[in-house]
Amino acid sequence: MSALLPRPLPLIPTIIVAAAVATMIALGFWQLRRAHEKEALIARYAQAATLPPIAFPTVPIDSKNLPLYRYATGNCLEVVGRRTVAGESKGGEPGFAHVANCRTGAEGPGMAVVIGWSKDPNAGGDWKGGLVSGVIAPDKVSRMRLVIDGAVPGLQQAAPPSIDTIPNNHRSYAVQWWLFAAIAAIIYLLALRRSEAGTAKP
Repeated sequence: MSALLPRPLPLIPTIIVAAAVATMIALGFWQLRRAHEKEALIARYAQAATLPPIAFPTVPIDSKNLPLYRYATGNCLEVVGRRTVAGESKGGEPGFAHVANCRTGAEGPGMAVVIGWSKDPNAGGDWKGGLVSGVIAPDKVSRMRLVIDGAVPGLQQAAPPSIDTIPNNHRSYAVQWWLFAAIAAIIYLLALRRSEAGTAKP
């Protein structure tokens, strides 16, 4: 009679697997929410690209309100620093984007300006500043930078920022997490069935 009764599930392994599956399912829904947020952000950037030009902000701005992908004009009063980052030319050739860190007044956050592109990381050092216009792009150091139209003498034009380069893989990540959850559950069920089959042998 006892052989006809279903065997109880092993408590600890079942709890561990159930917790792992639940976590992966939750991560899938989190990635789905991130996808919706990223889509809304890209839509906002696309709208910003159609708005009238502005003056490059010279006062601190909250990160959520940065005017990214908007056309702007700024005045580099003095170059106070330079750096190079990996970048592409307007034609898509890899190389170095040259960034000048500028003073825009007595106070304020200053302005980072991509003054052009080249294969030489030491090029473009003769530019002393002036009026510049271009598109505001994200920057890991200064949060935003102005990618100018054209280039200063000695450099070529850098690739302008494009929302087409913004990755949005969150939906595929969500599907991956859900597949992982399903696979983990199936593997555990198969392991249980094999264990029961082994126990049932005489």
